[in-house]
Amino acid sequence: MDDQTDIKRRGFIPAYMQLVNILKEQIADGVYLPGDRLPSESELCKKYRVSPMTVRRSINVLIDHRIVNTIQGSGTYVKGPDLNGLTFSMDEFNTIFTDRGNTKVKIIDALIIKSDERAAKKLQIEPGAKTILIKRVLINRGDPIIFHKEQLVYDPKSPVIEAELEVTSLHGLFVGTGESRLRKGNLVIEAAVLSKEEAEVLNTVPMSPAFCIEHIFFDFNDKPVSWGQFLCRGDRFKFKTTAGVSSN
Repeated sequence: MDDQTDIKRRGFIPAYMQLVNILKEQIADGVYLPGDRLPSESELCKKYRVSPMTVRRSINVLIDHRIVNTIQGSGTYVKGPDLNGLTFSMDEFNTIFTDRGNTKVKIIDALIIKSDERAAKKLQIEPGAKTILIKRVLINRGDPIIFHKEQLVYDPKSPVIEAELEVTSLHGLFVGTGESRLRKGNLVIEAAVLSKEEAEVLNTVPMSPAFCIEHIFFDFNDKPVSWGQFLCRGDRFKFKTTAGVSSN
């Protein structure tokens, strides 16, 4: 590739960020590989006609982005992909809740039951305490894709309203609007296979692969109010991430 050496002096992007972008692009294109040492401060100053302060600011940005690290007395080196720091996007999952025109909710069951030991532990209530069990399926463009089972802490003073049955409160949680009475949620993603009941609801065959997203949702007093699982058809969902440096 042609090596870009022109720092635009009158551009809208500060010189140090232009240098950051140049070095990121070179790393992404393999000009500098993991473990390679970048040119020294003086070499970068001479090559790109910038001040030592500009170079140091650029290197600090690359360090903050975990792209390089420095070894005192040795230099600045390109880091390999940090697999420990990877995060996976749940855009496809979130889209189901935001795509209101094409996503429908069908209630399968809604009844009051006594909590077993597992549910009681998750919801921080006494075993045998009443909970509201809700089973529903989310249908996107006519295709059932998520089977949601959850138990809500039973409070006769605060009955389940239609908005909660229709997952409006969950939509508010995921998109950050004020329509949810939930403050936060803890999510755990696990591989799963569908039981006969789950497969029938999702219009597929038993033992089909799925993603199980277990959740505990908390109110504004940090008390758990809901525990359950989103069972997502494995053929409809992907969780994506990027390892390494992107030139964008």
